[in-house]
Amino acid sequence: MNVIYEGPQDLPDTIPVFPLAGALLLPRGQMPLNIFEPRYLAMVDAALAGPRLIGMVQPRDPEEAGATPELYDVGCVGRIVQFAETGDGRYLISLTGIARFDIVEEVGGFAPFRQCRVSFGRFASDFRPRVGEEAVDRAAVLAALRSYTERTGLRMDWDGVEQAPNEALVNALSMLAPFGGREKQALLEAPDLKSRAEMLVALTEIELAKTGGATQSTLQ
Repeated sequence: MNVIYEGPQDLPDTIPVFPLAGALLLPRGQMPLNIFEPRYLAMVDAALAGPRLIGMVQPRDPEEAGATPELYDVGCVGRIVQFAETGDGRYLISLTGIARFDIVEEVGGFAPFRQCRVSFGRFASDFRPRVGEEAVDRAAVLAALRSYTERTGLRMDWDGVEQAPNEALVNALSMLAPFGGREKQALLEAPDLKSRAEMLVALTEIELAKTGGATQSTLQ
């Protein structure tokens, strides 16, 4: 069933959260997940029995021991849009990002997975597709992408890239880019699409500089 979320009022204020280092989900982005830990299998079961929502959030320290690492304050909720069960007990799911959220507090309970009370109010613009696209320097994003693919040999569907709207292009590249957790979090928390695009270009140039393939900056 196709569900339309028009604003924060359409989402619950308490959601299950999936801490996953290096994972970046953005509004209208697609994230495939391979679920195998018992607590997260239970989380998916609970989500499927309810509104099919899971909040993706990064742990602040991926090396922190224990089952409850400290979380970043901002994540993104996604809806399960695809689900398959494997013969060895795993779940293969796909999330579509809806909106970012601030964690208000973690909620205790008897569930084996973590749950948080969240607020979507600061990210109300996430519910409106393609907001701020006209401010994105598309040429800069494409130039950085071309430099990166030439340097790394990464194969790219350039026809698909050229046809993608600015929001889809910037968010998909941000999600796929091989940056560290802090960089991914900065991209998530960028205040608007223009800022995220500029940050994406800058981070790409830094990565290329590390490997001797720096691009010529097109940012003003």
